[in-house]
Amino acid sequence: MATVRTAIHADIPAMEALIRRSGIGLSTGFYTPEQARAVTDHVFGVDTQLVIDQTYFVVEDSGEIVACGGWSRRATLFGADRMKQEADPLLDPATEPARIRAFFVDPSAARRGYGKLLLSWCTEAAAAGGFTTLELAATLPGVPLYRACGFAEEERLELDLPGPIHVSLIRMRKTIKIDQI
Repeated sequence: MATVRTAIHADIPAMEALIRRSGIGLSTGFYTPEQARAVTDHVFGVDTQLVIDQTYFVVEDSGEIVACGGWSRRATLFGADRMKQEADPLLDPATEPARIRAFFVDPSAARRGYGKLLLSWCTEAAAAGGFTTLELAATLPGVPLYRACGFAEEERLELDLPGPIHVSLIRMRKTIKIDQI
């Protein structure tokens, strides 16, 4: 049976390994192998601020971490620590959406409901924090999950990565209500 818990600093190496497997393994049919490697190498990874804020979670099944993901009350929309240049300011729940951040599932555990389970946890936590809207930058493999969970596409983002390689992400948004949780 799967359980969800708050990620801790000691989980970071296991989460980084899972993120790498997920970024490469679940991109087939959505990104070229070169795009999958570039986005995994240069964008994906743990944002330790989420771990510090206790808004990042892991799903464990039989004692193994099979998924990770979180939400944030901070301005950063996506990316690991290496993507940040400055402080990550807090958002105003009355006027700004909470961020859904860094959802990754081990390819061996894909399509078992772990992403939806994490999204439910994050939605409840963001609502408890006073947020009424969620926003995220979805990878192309993630778009079907977020669409199925009620997110609407807002705009296409194009990342320019070394190589030169270009990778598309989709900014998505969802209004949440306490009675929907």
